[in-house]
Amino acid sequence: MSKQKEKYINPLTDFGFKKLLFEAAEIAKFTPKERVAYEESLKYYRDIKNVVDTSREEGREEGREERNIEIAKELKNNGISIEVIMQSTGLSKKEIENL
Repeated sequence: MSKQKEKYINPLTDFGFKKLLFEAAEIAKFTPKERVAYEESLKYYRDIKNVVDTSREEGREEGREERNIEIAKELKNNGISIEVIMQSTGLSKKEIENL
């Protein structure tokens, strides 16, 4: 099989797609009350997932910022020029001077 064809999944033979079709068929059988409950639970799940994903990304960003400050302090203590530290860490001149 060529590399170009390997990049694409055949939706008619992919197990995940078949499972998705089965789930859609099951949802179609819901009563109106069950459908509302399902949609509310799905909305709740998506809200929670978005909060977790956002928190995770914010935590990563905060960690990167803290790490850049640690690196800048170490570079500054080793006599590296502020310009090089700015390029290496993305911190401003004022931020580095205040370390």
